[in-house]
Amino acid sequence: MHRFLVSAAHKSSGKTTVSIGLAAALHARGLVVQPYKKGPDYIDPLWLGTAAARPCYNLDFFLSPDGELRQQFARHGHDADVCLVEGNKGLYDGLDLEGSNSNAALARLLELPVVLVLDARGMTRGIAPLILGYQAFDPGIRIAGVILNRLGGRRHESKLRAVIEHYTEVPVIGAVQEDAELALVERHLGLMPANESAEAARHVASIGERIAAQVDLDRLLALSRAAKPLVPPPPRPASRAERVRIAVARDAAFGFYYADDLDALAAAGAEAVFFNTLKDAALPACDGLLIGGGFPECFLGELEANQPLREDIRRAIGAGLPTYAECGGLMYLARSIEWKGRQAHMVGVIPGEVRMHPKPVGRGYVILESTASHPWRSQEGVGGGAELHAHEFHYSDIAGLPEDTRYAYAVRRGHGVDGQHDGIVLHRMLASYTHLRATAGCDWPAKFVQYVRHCKNPDSTKVPACSL
Repeated sequence: MHRFLVSAAHKSSGKTTVSIGLAAALHARGLVVQPYKKGPDYIDPLWLGTAAARPCYNLDFFLSPDGELRQQFARHGHDADVCLVEGNKGLYDGLDLEGSNSNAALARLLELPVVLVLDARGMTRGIAPLILGYQAFDPGIRIAGVILNRLGGRRHESKLRAVIEHYTEVPVIGAVQEDAELALVERHLGLMPANESAEAARHVASIGERIAAQVDLDRLLALSRAAKPLVPPPPRPASRAERVRIAVARDAAFGFYYADDLDALAAAGAEAVFFNTLKDAALPACDGLLIGGGFPECFLGELEANQPLREDIRRAIGAGLPTYAECGGLMYLARSIEWKGRQAHMVGVIPGEVRMHPKPVGRGYVILESTASHPWRSQEGVGGGAELHAHEFHYSDIAGLPEDTRYAYAVRRGHGVDGQHDGIVLHRMLASYTHLRATAGCDWPAKFVQYVRHCKNPDSTKVPACSL
């Protein structure tokens, strides 16, 4: 087994493109590659999962304790030939002075060697003190090798190799030249999730071929060989309760779902029935509804044109269909979305208008305290004032909400709907800007499934009746 973490000296070094290329190139060799992404992110995992042909899982210090991170890593990677973790930001960057949630901290926790991607534009001899400094800053971190990125030609590459070989003992395992085609693909990665792109496989294949030609994969595998196998934790016990059907919006407009959240829904006894908000005329037969995040503003015309589905969703929620929506899902359930001078009608369950802004309105980690209005409050660990750690990233706000709007959360950190509240509650619907994650501190899939099950058949559970 081989395990390593791909990091960089700073953001925008090309780390994501290199990680996707490595996953694709190793998969093309016939190896089973398990990708991971550090921190809260939906887009990079979609591309990494496409490259590895295997779901990518997130590892996040803010949402999980150390023991849970180790279990998550082992659970998904024990049967893989290669475990590849893509970091976020720079190797030592983090929320606090000690770097307790940094890439380096994750590498130490999971005993991973680090492959450092260095944006070498304009650099020659100065690359040596950079590498030496990164080594000396934390001797407990093993920088197994560097991949030089965005090189200015073969002469530039030879100079950098000579400097690194003379001043350091860190091997250069790859040298990626500045490539106009790769730059175009990289911009596409940052702007377009893989679920939106019909050409995702072609883009990934192109990256994989270019990285395979410029990185010594055999050297990488030799440097990342793990001495100990991963021992997976016991599997999640499957629920023996009555199964429920949950309609899940998954298409080009809505695709932000964590792989382990979908796993947890299934373990809790839910059958996910996927539908397409752009094409389907009605909801599938279901007991509950889940609409995750995405970029509905990019599909205003298609979403507005599908009036039959919008009306069906509005009727179903109004009739009491248990519903959970996050961020893009909240936007879709509002009366309208306004973007770039255009306003388009949406579902209209939430009595407010969504407005897009050029800069983020809410961005980063959030801490929430659930209120008595939380529809799942009778589920232990969600209601009754429990504190939840989660994250948000939205460029929109919602205007025109009634003064008596009920909210599921008081915001202790973050922005949510208005800086103080999040989680609009109406009928049996909860719609929030916050993205939850199925972790030890917030098993929201199990709570939501239990709520759906109870609302379907109140006599079949011991949960008190839900206040509407």
